[in-house]
Amino acid sequence: QVQLVESGGGLVQPGGSLRLSCAASGLVLGAFDMSWYRQAPGKGRELVARITSAGNSTNYSDSVKGRFTISRDNAKNTVALQMNSLNSEAPAVYSCNGQHFNYRILAYWGRGTQVTVSS
Repeated sequence: QVQLVESGGGLVQPGGSLRLSCAASGLVLGAFDMSWYRQAPGKGRELVARITSAGNSTNYSDSVKGRFTISRDNAKNTVALQMNSLNSEAPAVYSCNGQHFNYRILAYWGRGTQVTVSS
């Protein structure tokens, strides 16, 4: 019964910060590359950040590089996304994704948490 549950989303003023968290159960998070995606209404899902299973490499979209930081705590089975200087981001649902580092067919999605930047 694999489950990924996101939390930490909400309403934030322009220039503010939010920290999203993804808690995993039913799997050993240390065996999974973890990513954060976001999807705005009427638009496709966008890869925001990715971190390898061992946490030794990260990747960011150009639009968030320098402002967002992805991290993981395999002992706690959690992945986080620290989002700073939120300004031009459109309202979107941020979702957590895990893909096994070796058996790539093993991939899971969380339901997502909404993030809205508004004054």
